Amino acid sequence: MSVQEYLDKHMLSRKIEDAVNAAVRAKTADPVLFISNHMRKAVPSAITKIKARQILDSRGIPTVEVDLYTNKGMFRASTPSGAPSGMYGAIELRDGDKATYLGNGVSKAVKNINEKISEAIVGMDPILQNQIDQAMIDLDKTEKKGELGANAILAVSIAACRAGAAEKEVPLYKHIADLSGGGNHVLPVPAFTLISGGKHAGNNLAIREIMILPVGAQTFEEAMQMGSETYHHLKAVVAEKYGPHGCNVVEDGGLAPDITSFREGLDLVMEAITRTGYTNKLKIAIDVAATDFCIGSKYDLDFKSPKKSGQNFKSGEEMIEIYKELCKDYPIVSIEDPFDKEDWEQVKHFSGLGICQVVGDGLLMSNPKRIERAIQENACDALLLKVNQLGTVTEAIEVVKMAKDAKWGVVISQRSGETDDSFLADLSVGLATGQIKAGAPCRGERLAKYNQLIRIEEEIGDQASYVGEKWRHS
Repeated sequence: MSVQEYLDKHMLSRKIEDAVNAAVRAKTADPVLFISNHMRKAVPSAITKIKARQILDSRGIPTVEVDLYTNKGMFRASTPSGAPSGMYGAIELRDGDKATYLGNGVSKAVKNINEKISEAIVGMDPILQNQIDQAMIDLDKTEKKGELGANAILAVSIAACRAGAAEKEVPLYKHIADLSGGGNHVLPVPAFTLISGGKHAGNNLAIREIMILPVGAQTFEEAMQMGSETYHHLKAVVAEKYGPHGCNVVEDGGLAPDITSFREGLDLVMEAITRTGYTNKLKIAIDVAATDFCIGSKYDLDFKSPKKSGQNFKSGEEMIEIYKELCKDYPIVSIEDPFDKEDWEQVKHFSGLGICQVVGDGLLMSNPKRIERAIQENACDALLLKVNQLGTVTEAIEVVKMAKDAKWGVVISQRSGETDDSFLADLSVGLATGQIKAGAPCRGERLAKYNQLIRIEEEIGDQASYVGEKWRHS
């Protein structure tokens, strides 16, 4: 084939002429670069290839990673993982072969991407997020994505979202904001984990997390400084009282000294806050994860102490009194899962007191039906969003809208098994959630999210707005 025949076959002469004319009109100082960019924009926007693989998350447990290709390049995403979400959350597809990764392998999910999902969405425009997500949902045909696996679907959904942003030549958070119909790009208040307990730690503390919220910071970067300094002061406090072994770090980066009571942990955090000098700028949040120690209608605060277990049972009414006293004695502004996930009456009663933000995690499981019920019954006033409990970016956008329409707060949340994927940071800014819970200011997979928020704030520049004192309703 001659050069002229090749040009004619692909209609290149006309395209090149159009690019040159555009460069002339623009009076560009670098015509080669201008023409190159102009030609690139002329290439159809389409997904050209998808390749999935099995990688390990921060716990050393397999998860799914996807490379999605378009004419603009390659876009990578990986799926976080946590404890099974039971009957209400989307299903992570695991291999179940105990001889390989103790049954936790994800080769089936990887195969589903490489063979089934790839065939369904290659050729689609990555800008059309809703259509891509719906194509995968239709292909799966189950309510909880149990056929293809929510871990498979979500990895592709996030990768496609990144590709869509690249096609539009906008930052990821801006693309997400466009998808949601929003416009405000606010930096969220981070909920830094300081002390870990519950099933996440080997100490005797019943509740899962004690966190700080730097609501008094003026910028996200300042909030990071406050979180880091408080974390390191806490390490010193813990080392003084419990020895160096008390500074052991657990899955989400929190410290796990051998403490047994709510107040013991809160007093340690308050001492650390005092040492930083940020007393009036930091508030406290706790994740009780009460389902972990609910037995029948009672709550066993010594469930982790074999010799004591069963001796410190509290009724729902007694737990409410405990929370009321704690909120009076400490600057607690948010309590997550204060009761069992099916204890609707107690959580409604407590939420109705208006003492603090009441966050639904196990209560809601990010499930639209559970969220709708909680809205109708005034069971809580904030959603903890775990994207992998839904399975697609589109569904995450939809439940955040539900929560915001109900005047709820929204907390974008990590999982215990994380990767270095920073998508949650862009999601929190794009959806203007006002709150993000990504663990301690420690461990790379946690800091991947926080550091991305620093970059986003820098990129937005003078227009950047840190939500600060308005963290509840950004």
